[in-house]
Amino acid sequence: MCTAITYKTKDHYFGRTLDLEYSYNEKVTITPRNFPFYFRKVRDLKRHYAMIGMAFVVEKYPLYYDATNEKGLSMAGLNFPENAEYKPEMENKDNVTPFEFIPWILGQCATVAEAKEKLEQMNLVKIDFSEELPVAPLHWMISDKEESIVVESVKEGLKIYDNPVGVLTNNPVFDIQMFNLNNYMYLSTEPPTNCFSKKLDLVPYSRGMGAMGMPGDLSSESRFVRAAFTKMNSVCGDSESESISQFFHILGSVFQTRGCVCMGKEKYEITNYSSCCNTDKGIYYYTTYDNSQITGVNMCRENLEGCMLTTYPLLQGQHVRMQN
Repeated sequence: MCTAITYKTKDHYFGRTLDLEYSYNEKVTITPRNFPFYFRKVRDLKRHYAMIGMAFVVEKYPLYYDATNEKGLSMAGLNFPENAEYKPEMENKDNVTPFEFIPWILGQCATVAEAKEKLEQMNLVKIDFSEELPVAPLHWMISDKEESIVVESVKEGLKIYDNPVGVLTNNPVFDIQMFNLNNYMYLSTEPPTNCFSKKLDLVPYSRGMGAMGMPGDLSSESRFVRAAFTKMNSVCGDSESESISQFFHILGSVFQTRGCVCMGKEKYEITNYSSCCNTDKGIYYYTTYDNSQITGVNMCRENLEGCMLTTYPLLQGQHVRMQN
């Protein structure tokens, strides 16, 4: 399971965790403007906006988990099992497969508003990438520095939700996730006051008691509450160092630790990687489960007029700086 968030200080940031019990050997991947995207049912993109993100590259094709384009529009796909439902091909619609969705939007759109226009004519069609890689049940968050939306293809059709908290996890559907926040309106960063009884002299005995009752389990619904509360109450300076550090601290509130979510046969879900992209500067930062040092890749240092993918394998293994 996964969590995605947006964050804004002086610049705008977008990122996510990828929580799985295995890795596809994903890499930080830069797609330049002239890399040809050949789509299954819609018009190919021979030239498009450049983008950077995390992808599993198969047959020289980037299967993006999350990405940001050179205009600052960002997108992430998160697991959405038993709720995602893709449709058959439809006439007079742009029939886009789920694995094409991120490059199709980011290749053509500079803002969420432009993405919404594309979504009006789009149909997410059920087509596998290959026999070995069947279509994955996903929903998506799309964000620019001003707004964020969630896109879900469900039984009733394509649903598009405004996302005022800039957070996405997994199940249930997004409107229920948002409604569930009503159950936690009492959470506060301030010390609690005694509402239990005027007859009892009850006082806080610890810092942080205003957030008592915030769910601490690892389910997607609880992670949504925890990430939303942490993000919306976060206080941060405007520097790049402070901003990315704070971003990873927010994501840290939902990290998955090996051994806590058992998938059977001695397999455990972990946070394989966490990402934070400065969408204004095109710099993609990441950490991995075994390497908590922040590593960055700057899209603008590559030849964005090229036609070949540039990939950077994730740096694994803990990097410890000794002081003596």
